[in-house]
Amino acid sequence: MGVRIKLGKNAQESAVYYHQLAKKIRKKAEGLEKAILETKKKIRRADGKERVKKEKKVRIVRERKWYESFGWSFTNSGKMILFGRNAKQNDLVFARHMEEGDLFFHADIRGGSATILKNGVGAKKEDREFAAVIAASFSKAWVKGFSQADAYSVEKEQLSKHAAGGYVGAGGFAIAGKRDWYKNTPLKIRVGVDSEGRAAIGAENADWMKKSVLVVPGKNAKGETGKKIAVILGVEESEVVHVLPSGSFSLVKE
Repeated sequence: MGVRIKLGKNAQESAVYYHQLAKKIRKKAEGLEKAILETKKKIRRADGKERVKKEKKVRIVRERKWYESFGWSFTNSGKMILFGRNAKQNDLVFARHMEEGDLFFHADIRGGSATILKNGVGAKKEDREFAAVIAASFSKAWVKGFSQADAYSVEKEQLSKHAAGGYVGAGGFAIAGKRDWYKNTPLKIRVGVDSEGRAAIGAENADWMKKSVLVVPGKNAKGETGKKIAVILGVEESEVVHVLPSGSFSLVKE
């Protein structure tokens, strides 16, 4: 094996020189090895983030049913409850979807959802009370933090968009004749997941949801409440927020 030596150095000095040179090369090699390992870790982390990002983007878009454009719920016997979420939808619910045999519900307060119980005329008391809870909850009564509110129901022929003073404004109705009252209706709704995996709302005693929590007016913001409920139910936060009424909330421990 040949070894280069410096002409100006003796054997011992040359040995020291090569020993120091070997140490430097070894340090550089170790540093290079660490850099390679760190680069590999960064690449793995970047790949992992990209994979998660792609997985998040892959969402199955569910075909929505016609009534999901409005607020909706069901009674335990399967009757549909349909309601408007604003003045325009209140008019649409009445004009397009209220038929003979349906019952119209509203909270006894200015500012609330026009609520229809499909095939509500002659329906049993529980069905009508479920619709009254929805009408009371989706009204200014919840926004104001009330624990209960009065609601009433009338039949289709008792409603009109015309009153003695002229045309009734958006979202409002002129009501003639006797009303059926639902006094002291509790503002307490169940938020859950139905058999199709949708976030849904119902009256306190609704048993058609697979998993649910109970909410009442409280001090927690809508977004904060939606986030908590979404974790409990295992659904998208945006879907929970969408079905909640306006206002603040408290979760009821059961």
